[in-house]
Amino acid sequence: MSKQWFILRVGTNREDKISRNLALRARTNDLTVKIPNLLVVTEKVTEIKNGQRRQVKRKVYPGYVMAEIETLEDGTIPPEVWHLIRETPGQIKFVGTPDKPDKPQAMGPDEVAKMLKMMATVDGPDQDVVNIDFEKGERVRIKEGSFENFDGTIEEVLPEKGMVKVTVLVFGRPTPIDFEYWKVEKSDA
Repeated sequence: MSKQWFILRVGTNREDKISRNLALRARTNDLTVKIPNLLVVTEKVTEIKNGQRRQVKRKVYPGYVMAEIETLEDGTIPPEVWHLIRETPGQIKFVGTPDKPDKPQAMGPDEVAKMLKMMATVDGPDQDVVNIDFEKGERVRIKEGSFENFDGTIEEVLPEKGMVKVTVLVFGRPTPIDFEYWKVEKSDA
């Protein structure tokens, strides 16, 4: 018997609830050995809303739960695990090949490694991705610094640096300047 990861399709925004229900039902039916892990893959993102910076966990694959299942020698899911998952309240379907809906396909080793690495960085000390709520071509106003109250246009968004490049008119000439993203706000003009 070997353990393989499978993808379960569930309702969007119901991933955590279904994951908890499956784990509870597995414990109740003494199947935790056959379903040792259920994951909702998330990432840590810094968002700026209304000038406030905050870190949030965002689901990488909305509508999906990853399940590690101990399979039989032929690679199939044991019947008791199959029925436990299929009979758990909520719409739960295995992701598989379209021609064989009753034969779910396990995730490949590279997909599993990528998913586990992503989950390790959520709780780890690695630098998070900054979610900047600006787009190229958008009009903005500078909130602080030497160019306070100047209007400009976003030329480039640099989330890895937490910066935006804004073209501002200085002495009648367009000048591109880098700003930290919290120093600019959307302009109505």
